[in-house]
Amino acid sequence: MNDLALLFVELGLIVSGLSVLTWLGRRFGLSPIPLFLLAGLAFGTGGLAPVRASASFIEVGSQIGVLLLLLLLGLEFTADELVQSLRRHRSSGVVDLVLNFTPGLAAGLLLGLPVVAAVSLGGVTWISSSGMIARLLSDFGRLGNRETPSVLSVLVLEDIAMALFLPILIVMLAGGGPLQALAGVALAVGAVTLALLAASRAGSRIESLLAARSDEESLFLLLGLTLLVAGITEGLGASAAVGAFLVGIAVPTEVAERARRLLEPLRDLFAAVFFIGFGLTADVHEVVPMLPVALALAVVTASTKVATGWYAAGRDGAAFKGRLRAGTALVARGEFSIVIAGLAAAAGHETVKPLATAYVLVLAVFGPVLARYSDAIADRLRPPERTATRGSPNRAPG
Repeated sequence: MNDLALLFVELGLIVSGLSVLTWLGRRFGLSPIPLFLLAGLAFGTGGLAPVRASASFIEVGSQIGVLLLLLLLGLEFTADELVQSLRRHRSSGVVDLVLNFTPGLAAGLLLGLPVVAAVSLGGVTWISSSGMIARLLSDFGRLGNRETPSVLSVLVLEDIAMALFLPILIVMLAGGGPLQALAGVALAVGAVTLALLAASRAGSRIESLLAARSDEESLFLLLGLTLLVAGITEGLGASAAVGAFLVGIAVPTEVAERARRLLEPLRDLFAAVFFIGFGLTADVHEVVPMLPVALALAVVTASTKVATGWYAAGRDGAAFKGRLRAGTALVARGEFSIVIAGLAAAAGHETVKPLATAYVLVLAVFGPVLARYSDAIADRLRPPERTATRGSPNRAPG
């Protein structure tokens, strides 16, 4: 069988498998994300039948999936709402950093890793997966809940913080000096600031561009604009995901509903490719020996993420259930954690990558399940009648 035929066969099997896994997830009331991840792991390196011909397509499709997830999430909010929420949640970002960076750093030092490798592991445990969480909020119908802006604010603050953290980490891994780190940070800060200003001022222009166009034209324009902004943001040292999110923020409310309708099918396809691709990057033979340490670290940092979300949602006035929903939504780790681990491995700290991969897979599977049953957990911790009394001021459930 030639390469093109093999590519089509692999993609056909993958997409058909996604349909089955989505049905299973819906059948049991769960997000299909954990099933996608486990399927990717099963067919990755060292798995049952490694996927080879379609690997390049999946790699690119995975990156597009992250951008579309963040673009659609940005469409739910306006630039003014984002700025106000970020101002209110500055302390939430500090709490997030302290509670979630520290366990990874401490674990790395206890394992005898060099300081820079321990710092890398701290970054792995700090950053939640924006892509996974965006999909979870949509799957569980929580985009309109009171606690959702607090979850969004923590994610955006983390992505912005990554624009500062990654240049510093890269310089540390390369053995560079403070001036190099400062230059990288300055470039990243400039990129994020410029993107925020552009998002806040581009609404009327985007509305005029989209209003009179056909669905086909609007789809191409939005997708092209998202890829352009994401590429520029990434090239300037910030996250491409931040760029895609800010494009969504810039789309005015008047046309956001139409944009969602056009983009949701693309998002669903490429997001599924992202989750499958994430599992494919793991080598089963390297991951399995790291599972005991990864499980212990996952238990600790799942708890600290719940505490982070609990604190952040409390600042938005969410009640008991809403605060627990926010905390459990933040548990999943993902794309940034793997990027950080890859940087550490490339610098010669080989232990970080398999440990980070095992850790991310545990929380990427466990996080969505925990988020799905957060209301049931809340009812056990606090009887329904007390929850109802405390939660009555909320506009949305919990």
